[in-house]
Amino acid sequence: MTGPLGRVLVCGLGVSGAAAARVLLARGDTVLLADAGSPAARAELEAAGAVWLGAVTDCPDDVDLVVTSPGWRPDSPLLVSAAAAGVEVVGEPELAWRLRLPLADGQPAPWYAVTGTNGKTTTVTMLEALLLAGGRRAVAAGNVGRPLVEVVTAVDDQGAPAFDAVAVELSSFQLHWSSSIAPAAAAVLNVADDHVDWHGSATAYRDAKARILQHAPVAVADAGDPVASSLVDGHARPVTVTLDEPAPGQLGVRAGVLVDRAFAESAELLPVADLQVRGPHNVANALAAAALARAAGVSAADVGTGLAGFRGGAHRSVLVATVRDVAWVDDSKATNPHAALASLTAHPRVVWVAGGLLKGADVDPLVAAIAPRLVGVVLLGRDRAVLEQSLARHAPAVPRIVVPSGDDVGVAGVTDGTAEAVMGEVVRAAASLAHPGDTVLLAPAAASMDVFTDYAHRGRAFADAVRALP
Repeated sequence: MTGPLGRVLVCGLGVSGAAAARVLLARGDTVLLADAGSPAARAELEAAGAVWLGAVTDCPDDVDLVVTSPGWRPDSPLLVSAAAAGVEVVGEPELAWRLRLPLADGQPAPWYAVTGTNGKTTTVTMLEALLLAGGRRAVAAGNVGRPLVEVVTAVDDQGAPAFDAVAVELSSFQLHWSSSIAPAAAAVLNVADDHVDWHGSATAYRDAKARILQHAPVAVADAGDPVASSLVDGHARPVTVTLDEPAPGQLGVRAGVLVDRAFAESAELLPVADLQVRGPHNVANALAAAALARAAGVSAADVGTGLAGFRGGAHRSVLVATVRDVAWVDDSKATNPHAALASLTAHPRVVWVAGGLLKGADVDPLVAAIAPRLVGVVLLGRDRAVLEQSLARHAPAVPRIVVPSGDDVGVAGVTDGTAEAVMGEVVRAAASLAHPGDTVLLAPAAASMDVFTDYAHRGRAFADAVRALP
């Protein structure tokens, strides 16, 4: 879309909202800004010509389009007002899809998109590595890396589009506000209860995830996840991944080797032992990334090269240190029970560091499943009592230590009320429970914003506290 969009109201000036406003202003569109606070980007955008509205709750009469940030829930008064007035509401990814620049052949760069409750970032960054190994000018963007609206309008020194393939991570929030995005291939990795507070129900959450497949000619899912695999049933070109021997139409594992039987009769990609990221969940992620790369035309050899060189991201099952034969692992990115389960099952004897904001998630199935692996538990965060009650039901003999934190930061047990002090108490408590051969695993099964800025802050605090151990 190269023509004017008219008067556009941008709701929320986080990273994606501010990026959308900048691109719209550069195009010459009229931009209105709404935010409950006064974000850092406000002055810059006002200087560029945007009109500041502040914390409004009613959509102005003359608005042609609303672009909302993913943090804004559908029941936000301003968005409800816009819908009632018949004004279209889109997210930043949908806006980016409409603003893509054409390549030399006249077509915009294809998107290869990933969603799922867990594993999105790992899979998308893997996919970026595979596309680059295949000679594509690729970039990871969306819910990871740069905002999509910046990527699709970026140009090189000759004024041509900077990228010819985009590995796209899309959250359920972003997909809720997307209607026309049509990836060249798309994957739903898994679907477990999460963000029910935002979507209103587990069904609405699942349906948001399914939107990624709606216009995609190739639909990828994990055969081991019943919800994800059901979403590709009946699709024109379903591709599933499995940790077992693959059937035709699948990518899987044969005799310890990743094998593609969906885009070739039988093409070996890489020995599992050569993957630098460990655990069955990462094998599934690698297979999903390989499926999307193969759909993009990347050769089996280049897929193998890209996977062999992939090192993973921060706070995703990273070994921080080994102290007195105890391994300390940071998986702060495990922000829900489904992710924590994948992390915990990779270790036989675990001192589990858990807790935070559970967002209404049911932790009982997780605790029941991993109880035999637990040698100790340290709980923190606002919803720690929910986990403690579940542990009392399913692992009553496992010793546990509760570190006051969350709503009661600053009470007994926390030295000075800071997030770093909380984590220092947590790590010292975990050290008192661990024995040689154990793994102390930060896999909280919960969001972090009750004590920490985000999951990365939580992971850094954990790593710093571990390194401060005697």
